[in-house]
Amino acid sequence: MATDQNAIFNEMLNGQEVRAAYQSLEKWHNAMPLDLRSLKQSEAEALFRRVGITFAVYGEGGDPERLIPFDMFPRVFTDGEWRKLDRGIRQRAAALNAFLADVYDRREIIRAGRIPEHLVVQNEAYEKAAIGFRPPKGVYSHIVGIDLVRTGPDQFYVLEDNCRTPSGVSYMLQNREIMMRMFPQLFIENRIAPVDNYAQMLRKTLASVAPQKCDGEPNIVILTPGQFNSAYYEHSFLADMMGVELVEGQDLFVEGDFVWMKTTEGPKKVDVIYRRIDDAFIDPLCFRPDSMLGVPGLMSVYRSGGVNICSCPGAGVADDKAVYTFVPEMIRFYLGEEPILDNVPTWQCAKTDDCKYVLEHLSELVVKEVHGSGGYGMLVGPKADASTIEAFAAKIREKPHNYIAQPTLALSACPTFVEEGIAPRHVDLRPYCLVGEKIELVPGGLTRVALTEGSLVVNSSQGGGVKDTWVLAE
Repeated sequence: MATDQNAIFNEMLNGQEVRAAYQSLEKWHNAMPLDLRSLKQSEAEALFRRVGITFAVYGEGGDPERLIPFDMFPRVFTDGEWRKLDRGIRQRAAALNAFLADVYDRREIIRAGRIPEHLVVQNEAYEKAAIGFRPPKGVYSHIVGIDLVRTGPDQFYVLEDNCRTPSGVSYMLQNREIMMRMFPQLFIENRIAPVDNYAQMLRKTLASVAPQKCDGEPNIVILTPGQFNSAYYEHSFLADMMGVELVEGQDLFVEGDFVWMKTTEGPKKVDVIYRRIDDAFIDPLCFRPDSMLGVPGLMSVYRSGGVNICSCPGAGVADDKAVYTFVPEMIRFYLGEEPILDNVPTWQCAKTDDCKYVLEHLSELVVKEVHGSGGYGMLVGPKADASTIEAFAAKIREKPHNYIAQPTLALSACPTFVEEGIAPRHVDLRPYCLVGEKIELVPGGLTRVALTEGSLVVNSSQGGGVKDTWVLAE
């Protein structure tokens, strides 16, 4: 499974032949003069800047309102390809929620010997405050972001699961909005499944898990850490799209059995909180006492059924990179089904034999921190020099339980605009699965692209870009 440039699946080309799904885009590209393309690229950047689609990276200087590079060449899936992904994503989201319901209650999967107890109960994302509590409808992770890569015509792998607060959906929606604005003829000529109903679906999902003590239409809010958070634009964007209030911890307070929002017309009861802050900061009376971002007493109201928190505190134990290796077993254990989507083969450095193999093959592997994200704390062995590999080996020897390793997959490549025209660049995909009374997702997701030739790192914090993702309707 090591990366072989000759074996990379090109999503647009089969040899010299353009695949059917991309033929209209090939004509579009060939008919676009270079000066028009440059003009459209500048127009896209101006639109992104005008509507505030920016992000920040903690601890870095430079532009505090950085644009994520936007590539105008869309990525395309056929209806048949999407149907397989759709089934696999729904299956995975159901199993992850069943796992969370189990490990905070009877722990049957642990008692059955299907997953080691220490991976769960000693996990830093496992919240004791959630033990024995069943949230409304039994849903723990309401927005599940599944990161996928493709290696062949019919082969997709899940890289990781995001069960807490997966970000990036605003880019999925705005990528589409800007493409439709700049190239309306493309959408007339192609039957592209829409994604613009995501916000309505999200609101419906959140409303469907209102707490027991909610009377009438639930009042939903988005809880943000504030304007200095790297995803603040997304928080405000989703609040506007859903027609709900965007609040910070200081805007809410607990009184009696409920959570209240301060308004100019007096306190207003809050029923569902879509939280975009980490567990540790949710409630200083339950978690970090120095938190200024949360709401004192919130967890007490949550446990008594006065409010629902989406996603639930403690949901992160399901997306830990060591727990990830057991998701196929979760699917078999809870659903009685075989996994539709495969995991990437993974070595756990906490296991002596696995660790020995990893240390002997570091130059061939991708090594990740168990709790890492954003492309940080990882080693891409084939791209690293000897001194970097040796330094990383020392980290693994010091804390082997903190790392997992995977082969460097031959990630598929998608046509991407470069100076000389178009060229293949590696991509991944993050669809967003909503879990409430039912499980659903819009056809598409966020495609991230590694803009540097040969790079496998698509994260925006590491210089990656984004592009529109099309699912061609039948």
